[in-house]
Amino acid sequence: MRNQDNATRWSAVALPPGFGAAALGVLAFSFTLPATEFALRAFGPYLIGIGRAGIAAVLAAVALRLMRAPRPHGRQWASLGVVALGIVFGFPVLSTLALDHGSSSSHAAVVIGLLPVATAVFAVVRAGERPSPVFWAASLAGAALIVAFTLRNGLGRFAPADALLLGAMLTAGLGYAEGGRLAREMPGPQVVSWALVLVAPITIPVTMALFAATPGHWSGAAVTGLAYVSGVSMFLGFFAWYAGLAKAGVARASQVQLAQPLLTLLWSWLLLGEHAGAGTVVAAAGVLVCVLIAQRARVSRTAAARPAATPEVVSPGAAGKG
Repeated sequence: MRNQDNATRWSAVALPPGFGAAALGVLAFSFTLPATEFALRAFGPYLIGIGRAGIAAVLAAVALRLMRAPRPHGRQWASLGVVALGIVFGFPVLSTLALDHGSSSSHAAVVIGLLPVATAVFAVVRAGERPSPVFWAASLAGAALIVAFTLRNGLGRFAPADALLLGAMLTAGLGYAEGGRLAREMPGPQVVSWALVLVAPITIPVTMALFAATPGHWSGAAVTGLAYVSGVSMFLGFFAWYAGLAKAGVARASQVQLAQPLLTLLWSWLLLGEHAGAGTVVAAAGVLVCVLIAQRARVSRTAAARPAATPEVVSPGAAGKG
């Protein structure tokens, strides 16, 4: 009887499916802003913003070949266009321009703090999800906590870069929600790979032209930063991220991102020397509570948005591809 009670307690606190994958994606994304700062030491903002997609498109084409992925069909192409607008052009270009216009990596973390709310809103519009009031309360509380934390450290002064960060947040939320919805129909790696390949006729020529116009004095740190945002932030990170969004639901899984700005602050301190005060520990604890409450809150999906049961439960081949 006692063993049964213990099992019940563990099942009550068990995290939903997809939480681990989403958390791995967030960990990968949390290095993006510091890596971009390194890349800006030798490369221009447009080369970093678009070039990462051009480089990742080559990796995506190889991955699709190895996966023998079927071509998207019908309305999936339109959805992939929305994904590309958000995660290939919107967030990378606008966030890089914000950093180039004087925003620090720590200040830009404000965007990451508000991104889960934007993603949840787009999940309602695009993915047919209906979060409960408790979910919204926990999400908004977590976002407010992060904003208060960053403003307390003097990071809340409005500047032109803030408009770029706002645009980056909105476009990323759209790309995340649409990609998470599409990941119910095809494996996550194929979602980001097809989105990159779709716009490759634009990104690859632009990347080559920008590289040709860039002086050849590249530091190791700058090259490493560009390699990271291209191979991880723009490609591999989305493998785990979209898998988490598809399994846990876009709105719920997106709340894992509430921890991302605090991770970014940590990496900014360790890698860039940006100061992070002791209040980070208190903020991290508060954010963790909000994440756990949001994870346990009910998020329903409309009937039209629910994936078919057969591909997920019966088909082992499909599971192996994801």
